[in-house]
Amino acid sequence: MDTMLSALYQAQFGMSDILRRAQGDFVGTFIGLDPTECQYKTVTSGSHWRVRDYGGDDQSRSLLIVAAPIKKPYIWDLAPSASAINLCLHQNLHVELLEWMPASQRTGYVGLNECVSAISEAVARATTARGSKPFLIGHSLGGTLAAIYGAFMPESIRGLVLLGAPLCFEPSKSEFRDALVSLVPSEPSDAGIFPGSLLSHASALASPHTFIWSRLMDAAISVTDPHAMEIHARVERWALDEVPLPGRLVHQIIEWLYRENRFCRGTLSIGEKLLGPASLSTPTLAIVNTSDEVAPPAAVKPFIEAMPAKNGRIIEYPGEIGVCLQHLAILIGRQARANVWPQILSWLTSLS
Repeated sequence: MDTMLSALYQAQFGMSDILRRAQGDFVGTFIGLDPTECQYKTVTSGSHWRVRDYGGDDQSRSLLIVAAPIKKPYIWDLAPSASAINLCLHQNLHVELLEWMPASQRTGYVGLNECVSAISEAVARATTARGSKPFLIGHSLGGTLAAIYGAFMPESIRGLVLLGAPLCFEPSKSEFRDALVSLVPSEPSDAGIFPGSLLSHASALASPHTFIWSRLMDAAISVTDPHAMEIHARVERWALDEVPLPGRLVHQIIEWLYRENRFCRGTLSIGEKLLGPASLSTPTLAIVNTSDEVAPPAAVKPFIEAMPAKNGRIIEYPGEIGVCLQHLAILIGRQARANVWPQILSWLTSLS
């Protein structure tokens, strides 16, 4: 009975994925909100991932972005005025992005081990191509995956930048974490694919303030600011681009990270290693939006403070309006671009 019910949910939300993407395509085509991304070429790929190369001087410092496995990665390149990739390219960085491909029945087995393996291949390729180790950067769960890789092979990267990346999942420290864990069954299926819209639905139930009410408030406050309204609308269009995830990856993120807090406790097993804060010996910069309920300070600080002495640094910023979702503000916000990104780029330069 449980298997039949699970299949019905999969089918229902799988159809929701299709309908939401179609809605996004309609909005993008007829309202002009499709992304205008920087040019790139695909330089290498695997069964569930590929690497985009955005170019730059071959002698430039190398920056490898680990995209989040949720939705599409053009949130890094939303519009010319709100593009973290464009900003980095103009700072003489050679930018590459590791993109996770939509899950299929053939790749539903992909979990944290396979993600770390993919990052390892992308890092090795960047090192060989540029002749030096890259910096690694990630936002949200992309940052969490980057941090896990950094703890697995810290010697392979020059430094690590984490943007709104949750690392610590102690009970009672994050309302979003507690609500999400209570909503998801203790043993979710790790087979097949997990519709993106199902994860969006669960997130909205876990934090309606973040994913519903604050979005409406942001739109209302931004109505007299054309730039803010454009970015808000572009984020809403991006949010419709649902991408199915591997069931095993969702299972391991919910169980191993959110429910059991293995990474922060130092008990996350990847390959033959146990990973935790003590394993992350590479220089690390974490950016925390104090208005972000998905990755609040309590989901970052305990981990950074438990790292080897002087290897971790935290920059806090208060968030801003005109970004639709505070969780995305560090990537697309004007205040973030003016005040936080110069600090990030200065930190990268200090390690070059």
